[in-house]
Amino acid sequence: MRTDLSIKENVLEELQWQPSIDETQIGVIVKDGIVTLSGTVDSYVKKQEAEKAARSVVGVKGVAEEIAVKYGTNSNKSDTEIATAAVNALKWNISVPENKIEVKVENGWVYLTGEVLWDFEKNAAKRAVETLTGVHYVVNNITLKNTVDAVDIKEKIKKAFERSADIDAKDIIVKADGHTIKLTGKVHSLKEKDKAKTTAYYAPGVWRVENELEVEY
Repeated sequence: MRTDLSIKENVLEELQWQPSIDETQIGVIVKDGIVTLSGTVDSYVKKQEAEKAARSVVGVKGVAEEIAVKYGTNSNKSDTEIATAAVNALKWNISVPENKIEVKVENGWVYLTGEVLWDFEKNAAKRAVETLTGVHYVVNNITLKNTVDAVDIKEKIKKAFERSADIDAKDIIVKADGHTIKLTGKVHSLKEKDKAKTTAYYAPGVWRVENELEVEY
């Protein structure tokens, strides 16, 4: 069992390793394996990268992300400017279906709604707008509508786990209920837990993944 102090030291080291992050701007508190990140950064991407760095550390059971995004005066954008840039970014992204996503911006928060067929399209829409100047947060309310038959989804996911070098499949239980997948069992790191969820999402016909895997060291 790793101590909170050793986990904190590793999280700080991982933040220092990220070229886009100034680790002196981010506070780290660890209690019972739960990492709380605080502070202020000047872009939404840096906020996401800090969380990603913390989640990659062995021993981390969860991340509470309380980092604020504050742009300089030269980077201030109105909601109208952000919305226009977001619409254009979605239009030029080949992974996002045309005319399927609606954009709403309030106080720098971008809200995405609409309906797509695949989870990768939903994620692509979020990635397309989260790097735009002025964006403080992205709320991805895009829903999935997929007509693919869910038969054999469970076996396909289990085989995908077995093929992956990053996932120890033997302790993962996969249950399929229509287009919803539930993952239970044990993994060895938060990174492995996230990887299992991503792998499940890539299976044809999966709309939702309930990730109830426990991290055990």
